[in-house]
Amino acid sequence: MVDKTKCIGCGTCVAICPVEAISFDEDGKARIDRTKCIRCGSCEASCPVEAIDLSRSEDGKGSNN
Repeated sequence: MVDKTKCIGCGTCVAICPVEAISFDEDGKARIDRTKCIRCGSCEASCPVEAIDLSRSEDGKGSNN
């Protein structure tokens, strides 16, 4: 869901998430809690570096969720 190589830790996704499903990991990169995420797409649309792809899971595989 978050491409850690692209994420710059700007916080745009954290600020826009309506359910507070995004936080930062120990490396300062965005992390999405899939148990909270409602897949609204706000974070994906707002990411300035296109690091978020809700059609993919954290392991890089496609997701149907």
